[in-house]
Amino acid sequence: MSDARQHAPATERNREPILDVLRRVLPPDGTVLEVSSGTGQHAVFFAPALAPRLWQPSEPDAGSRESIAAWSAAFPAANLLAPLALDVRDAPWPDVPGTLSAIVNINMIHIAPWAACEALIRGAGDRLPPGGVLFLYGPYRENGAWRSPNDPAFDEWLKARDPSFGVRDVEAVVAEADRAGFDLAHRIDMPAGNLSLVFRKRGVAD
Repeated sequence: MSDARQHAPATERNREPILDVLRRVLPPDGTVLEVSSGTGQHAVFFAPALAPRLWQPSEPDAGSRESIAAWSAAFPAANLLAPLALDVRDAPWPDVPGTLSAIVNINMIHIAPWAACEALIRGAGDRLPPGGVLFLYGPYRENGAWRSPNDPAFDEWLKARDPSFGVRDVEAVVAEADRAGFDLAHRIDMPAGNLSLVFRKRGVAD
């Protein structure tokens, strides 16, 4: 039987720093929905380290869901759920088991149209309870400046693939999150000029 696992080299480089942040900022329990799980390498690494939280991977692409399932079979964890078919631009989003407490999105919003970022944040605002966490990781511009010397060329490469792609401005993402009911709780510098943006849903938790 062929191995359906796909490999993303960046995952091996960034998974430890991201896990360090997730351990600090995620709610202590509940279900974490990972939007745009990609290959599944992050899911199998994060899930056992973040138990007892349930980890729910998702992907709109069927081939990617096969890869996630293959990685999950190779590295099973009791709290790692089967991948969901989820495109953030479709409504309503599918239900997840347990009580949704956080949404994690890694390296998506720059390789998707801005409408996908808007839909992600809007959907998170609709689904997360007060106190729920939205975690976004990736490259950003900040105060009109590039954060990494490699980012201008990366941005040009993204736009050559699709003019609607591109490295996003922190300020635009924060403004979108504010409209959806989130406060920026943490802005964390990460390796290679990336950022972790941690948003918390406004309101009083039950």
